[in-house]
Amino acid sequence: MEESVVAWASLALIDAANDRDPAVREQVRKSLLTLGKQRTGKILSMCQDYLIKHPKLAVGHRVVLLQTIELVVRSNIGEISYPKIKSLISLASDEMTRSKDIVPEWQQAASNILVAVGDRHINDVMEEILSKFQPGFPPRFFVVQTLANLSYSNVYGTVPFLGPILTTMLPMLGLARQDNMKWVFSSALSRFSESIVEYLANLDKVPDPTVRRDTFSGETFAAYDILFCNWLQSRETKLRLTVTGALGSMSLLLAQDKLEELLPKLIPAIISLYKKTSEHYVISKSLCQILDASVSMGSQALAAQIDGLLLALHQQVCIPVDYRNPPTVKNHNEVLRCFTFVANAFPDRLIGFVLQKLDIGNECSRLGSLAVLKHLINTSISIKETKKLLILNSIRQPMLDRRNKVKKMVVQVISAMAHHGYLRLEGGELLVRFIILHCALPDTYHSQRGCRPSNPEDMTDEELQSMCENMLHLFTTTVGCMIDVLWPSLFSYLTQTQYTDATVPLCKSLILLANKKKAVLEPGSIVDFSAQDNLPTPHVLVMRLLVNASFPFRCRGRGAPSLGLLRVLSSSIHPKLECVWQTEIPPLLHYLEESTEETLDKRRWEGRLLELLSKTLVAISYDKWICQLATEATRYLPTYNSYLEEKSFLYKCIGVTLQHCGNKEVVGRQLQEVLVSARHHDAIEREGAAMGIGICANSHLDDTLARLEDFGKSDVFKKASGIFGLLKDKSDVDIEKVKSTLILCYGYVALHAPEDQILCRIDSEILRSISKCFNTKVLGVKIETKDLTMKLSLIKSVGLIAQAISACVRRQGYLFARKQELMGVIMDFIKAEPLDVMRNPVRHLAMTTCAHLSALDPALTENEKSDMLRTCLNSVFGLPPVEEPDCGKDADVLDPRQREALYADTFSALRGLLKAVLKRDLNPDGLQRLFKHVEVWLRSETDHERERAARTAAEMLGFYLSHLNVKKMGPFHNHGSLLGRLVPRCTDPSLPVRAAAMECIQTVLYIQLGYEGFALDYKDEAVEKLRTLSEKLNSSDMAVLYRNCSELTKVISRRLPQQQLNALIFTLLDGLADSQMDCACASSMVLHVLLKSRGASLQDQVPELLEALRIRLQAVSEEQVRAVVAQSLLILATQHLQTVVDSLINFPLPFDSWSCEMWLSLGADSTLTFQIMEMILEKLNVVAPYSDKRESVLRPSMVKVATSHPLAMTCALREMMLNRQTQEAVAALFPQLFGALVVRLGSSVGVQPPRDVVISSAAAERRPSGKPLATVDVCGVAVEALRVLLVRAQLEDTLRPLDLEGAWDKMKYLQQHTDGVSMLARAMAKHAGLRLPAIVDNLYPSLRNIYECQRITVTAFFSELLNHHVTTELLLTEALMKSMMERLADPCCTVRMLANRGLGNIATGSSEKVNTYAKELLAALSSGMEDRDDPGKHIALEAMYGLSKVLLCLNKKNVQMLVVYIFMKIKPFLESENDAVRCASVQLLGNLSRFGCGEPIFRDQIHNVLVSLLLHLSDPNPQVVKACKFTMRVCAPVLGSELVTGMFQNHLHEDRSLHYGEFINNLTKYIIQDFPGMLNFYHTSVVQFFKSAWPEVRASAAMFIGFLLVNLPEEHLSHMNMGSVIKGLVQLLQDPDPLVRAKAAEAMGHFHHF
Repeated sequence: MEESVVAWASLALIDAANDRDPAVREQVRKSLLTLGKQRTGKILSMCQDYLIKHPKLAVGHRVVLLQTIELVVRSNIGEISYPKIKSLISLASDEMTRSKDIVPEWQQAASNILVAVGDRHINDVMEEILSKFQPGFPPRFFVVQTLANLSYSNVYGTVPFLGPILTTMLPMLGLARQDNMKWVFSSALSRFSESIVEYLANLDKVPDPTVRRDTFSGETFAAYDILFCNWLQSRETKLRLTVTGALGSMSLLLAQDKLEELLPKLIPAIISLYKKTSEHYVISKSLCQILDASVSMGSQALAAQIDGLLLALHQQVCIPVDYRNPPTVKNHNEVLRCFTFVANAFPDRLIGFVLQKLDIGNECSRLGSLAVLKHLINTSISIKETKKLLILNSIRQPMLDRRNKVKKMVVQVISAMAHHGYLRLEGGELLVRFIILHCALPDTYHSQRGCRPSNPEDMTDEELQSMCENMLHLFTTTVGCMIDVLWPSLFSYLTQTQYTDATVPLCKSLILLANKKKAVLEPGSIVDFSAQDNLPTPHVLVMRLLVNASFPFRCRGRGAPSLGLLRVLSSSIHPKLECVWQTEIPPLLHYLEESTEETLDKRRWEGRLLELLSKTLVAISYDKWICQLATEATRYLPTYNSYLEEKSFLYKCIGVTLQHCGNKEVVGRQLQEVLVSARHHDAIEREGAAMGIGICANSHLDDTLARLEDFGKSDVFKKASGIFGLLKDKSDVDIEKVKSTLILCYGYVALHAPEDQILCRIDSEILRSISKCFNTKVLGVKIETKDLTMKLSLIKSVGLIAQAISACVRRQGYLFARKQELMGVIMDFIKAEPLDVMRNPVRHLAMTTCAHLSALDPALTENEKSDMLRTCLNSVFGLPPVEEPDCGKDADVLDPRQREALYADTFSALRGLLKAVLKRDLNPDGLQRLFKHVEVWLRSETDHERERAARTAAEMLGFYLSHLNVKKMGPFHNHGSLLGRLVPRCTDPSLPVRAAAMECIQTVLYIQLGYEGFALDYKDEAVEKLRTLSEKLNSSDMAVLYRNCSELTKVISRRLPQQQLNALIFTLLDGLADSQMDCACASSMVLHVLLKSRGASLQDQVPELLEALRIRLQAVSEEQVRAVVAQSLLILATQHLQTVVDSLINFPLPFDSWSCEMWLSLGADSTLTFQIMEMILEKLNVVAPYSDKRESVLRPSMVKVATSHPLAMTCALREMMLNRQTQEAVAALFPQLFGALVVRLGSSVGVQPPRDVVISSAAAERRPSGKPLATVDVCGVAVEALRVLLVRAQLEDTLRPLDLEGAWDKMKYLQQHTDGVSMLARAMAKHAGLRLPAIVDNLYPSLRNIYECQRITVTAFFSELLNHHVTTELLLTEALMKSMMERLADPCCTVRMLANRGLGNIATGSSEKVNTYAKELLAALSSGMEDRDDPGKHIALEAMYGLSKVLLCLNKKNVQMLVVYIFMKIKPFLESENDAVRCASVQLLGNLSRFGCGEPIFRDQIHNVLVSLLLHLSDPNPQVVKACKFTMRVCAPVLGSELVTGMFQNHLHEDRSLHYGEFINNLTKYIIQDFPGMLNFYHTSVVQFFKSAWPEVRASAAMFIGFLLVNLPEEHLSHMNMGSVIKGLVQLLQDPDPLVRAKAAEAMGHFHHF
């Protein structure tokens, strides 16, 4: 029987081997292989017989069986009998040659069997194959391929046969006509040759060491001749390549004379193939093998071919390598190997050829030549020293190439040369220069925001620069022979302009080299700058490095390396600098480490560097050295013509140097040189030169003024001008630029000159000289220039002079007589600027200058001051935003960064001017005069203008407060009007305006406190709260903003003097018509709060106030403003509140904002609120919630339509409870309100709004065109009212889970309503338990209500309450259970379902009482499982859930008699198609099992369902799987097997994954051991599940039966119905689900145990 079972299973698997699913086919193959490993002969025989008996079997089916045979043979070849081997060889040979046509998959599978057998039985295989490979008969394709594969897989066994094979094959080569046969012959010859070469290379390991190369030379040459002369000319590319590969392999076996004979034709023929195909790797490999053979035997014929060979190889090496395409990489490497063989034989000719090719400008050619050159330098040892210099010089031409690809390869070649000592030769410095030059490449990659080249193989300048930096660092650190090459010649590059961007790598390398030199030399100088002609002087080097450090983050962060190099070279620069620089430079480096380009204070940094220079000069104290430094620095100025900011700093350094220079002749000469050589047309250089000259004037004032005067009289200014100044040539424009420089020089001279010497020279020399420069006389008429540069210079210079005077007058009085004149000129400049655009710094400089001038005496008149302020504010505030694009001419438009900087400077200058004006008039009147100019812009309709004005106002008020000095206590009389203008701006649409307004208010309040006598540092608690309030102003929620305004007003009200109240209120009335709606709303809100808090004191002003309100409201159209104003009026009319309430109920629905606000205001009086709520509750209990009406005339179906009054009352309750003042009334009426709203909620689900809802005319008018009229969400109103009730009852803990779980939304929808109500009950039970008795009393009558929806809602609420222990504590359990029992007979299915749920919840909420009510609960819930009116099984599901919970709490005596009864009710649900029902039934079974322990009848029942539980461990529903795991763990002790119990307890955990196959395999062993009597039942039960509805279960059943039979001992086999098992598995092999078919095949694979 065992053999028949295996045979049946194997035959079924063989039949299924051609399954349409690849995974099933693979499993069938694995199962057959598994059977084959144990029953090798049987499976091989069956497959063999099947193939023989079915000669017309589909090819795919035959292939799978042949592949199976191959796998079995490979795994168990040692166990196969010799006769079977012979028959398999015969079968495979027959299958391989049966068809005359080539069927690749079929014949390849058969060939693979022969190759597999050939690993152990090569002689028999060869005998069979050679019988098919006879002379005079054309062989089959796969016969030849099999021979080739055998020679590859079994080299040592096949090579002895190759002699006869080649002898037989040679005549066949000439007979081959088809390309496929030529291909297979060529492939076989290639494999044969490779095998022979391997065989000969391992003669110490082979069975026949007498085999020699010449044994095969003759046949190889004969075949070589055919392949070369005939087949190589084929048009078929694949064949041609295969022949080429074979020729390469065969070349290694040819005799020397034969190879010599063939070479003149062979090499050109192989080379010519490059042009015929794009697949070059095979050709290059073949050519490499031919060269290997030729060079190794010292071929003479190769010399004649070398020229053509080199040319062809060069063409190949020039092909770009695609590293994403491996064949191109392999081809490139093979070509380089070819060059290696050529280099070994003909080094001179190869080097000459490569160097010649380097001169060709083509990119690919040059890249290829450089690649060969690098390869030769790195690998060839035959390059003579004399050739190295030639190679070194040859690289110069490629170094001139501008393409980055070529440059990259040149850098790689230079690297190779450096490592092999080439750069020490003459001319090596040019290669170093090339590396450094490319370290200085601009950073194009980052400047283009990361834009990559379109071709990913291209190299960016940034990548090339990084590569060269790394190369230079490599030379410095690891290539020892490069130290003498780089030191000290690298200094020559450091001071040259073209290498500026290479500063960082140069400095780093020089620091490393210097430290190496210090380690081996004596202390002191480590470099002699006079040793080489091209080295810079120490003076130039110092200036260069200081200028580099002035902009430390440019050129990739050059500041720190430059200072670090200075520190290392201190003793080499000057012996006295060692101590100074070691002290001063480290703090500078530390400062840089903590800074970034954005955070660095540039002015402070420049000052520290100039201070370092000054200390350096003081330390040296050698005038000749200092004079030399000044001279060389001046001479070095042109170097920075392309780096103007650096050049400006160099001018300052020159100024500092001249300041320390004692030689007046040198000072005069260098000043003259600066003035003459400066490029005056550039603003930055002009400024720098003037600053340098000004710094010099600190020590040489007379000489500097004299030199400036001489320069003003020089020939530079004597160019002729056209008549009346109308005709000007280019030189005149340049003259004006020179004059501009001269004007600036006078300004900086005044600024830096000694204070005790400058005042007497301001009018007599400096201003007189400036006036001469600015005004020109033509024919005696004074003409004022219109040149912008001269304007800017004049403005700047006047400002500098004013600063100088301000510094001097602190010690001595001075009346600046020309102040008004200069102010007028500056104002004219500002007025001349266009108001719609700003492209120059005229405004910025002019206002800065005005600020400096205004501080001087005599003071400006009020008219002059007002005109100045108005002009400046109009010129600046009215400018377009900085983000707005400039539409001017391209030449005039600034880039965004310049534009942003110019705006920032201009606004800073404006605020500086305003502060200067305010400082001279620091009193309330002065502040008011200034504020009135800014106030105009605060109410602008443009956001950016308001932002500018608000920010400016904040700064002015802050300045006023910080400088406040109240000499006489008195009122701050404009306090109220200021606040009235500022408060509305706290809700401005612009966030910056809000923040600035709040800051202004705080400042005004502190100013008032200051006038009241408080100290300036006093912190008022109320005012300080505004800081917290200001943080909330960023909210976009206007309600939040208005609440903040209310809090703000309270603070203002407490701090506002009574005499200022009228001014504040009437200013706020003006704000009601503000152009910004939010600000108008804020005005109304602040007015409302003020009337509430201070209205009692305005009795005399009420008529005027109401009249003003009436007038202002005519201009107010915003509803929000009108609503707040109406609420303010209600405060004055509270005595009419009752009358208003009487009419509110009849207001049209939905309530408009006026109605809502009125209801809200009604909640302010708790007593009145209580009365109104009682009235509404009484009406809600007696009025019908809805009526049934026809849906429409055309639709006769009935729908629920809400009645108006209950809906309006619900809305009213909601609006009233929104008022926090209703808290007391809500607390008193909470049970009634809660019950009424819960019932109202149940009455509102699925109810339509009233059809008689009338939209008020006002609301209709406000409705946007095209939008439908508003409707009422009936259920939404009830939900909102209930939520507000909980808020007002301070049940925040109850609200939180409801909000998080989305309970409110669920309550609104019919399908989720009960879930939402259950969440409400749960939250109330957890957080408001003490309120429940009264709530239950109020809700209980509704259970008998005629409205089904109300019964559902209340039942759901009560059902969930039973789930919580609080009901026991409050003695509610019995009453609630009774109500649930009553509802079991309710006509509504939903109510009955909820009642069952409630009964089950008793086990959770009142577990201690379950045994008391055990009989009633078990009876009720068991009946629920049999409810006949339960199509969706919802009642049964709740009943099972309830039973599961109840059973956990019951004593055994209360359940024992009903265990089997309940079990029988559960069993039908175990295979339910409803996942939830199936899961609940399994869970219930587990909970029931603890009552059946020790009961034989219950054990039998568990055995009945155990198979079902085990198989459902693969259930598609994960919850069912978890339930099965739980139930089996609980049921395990009932079964009475310790082994099975241990398995269940250890492996079946809900939170762990289960390896099902392994688990079932082990479990079946224990089942067989402990339950042998149940085996027949088990396997019968499993077979029944072969027809399960779930594919996962069917698959598990197949696995179960497979493992059961695997582990079954022989003595139990007779009790198994193997026929049904095999029949079932065979049927599963036809299952529509591939998983089932695969598992069935896997199960059959286990039959090898029989």
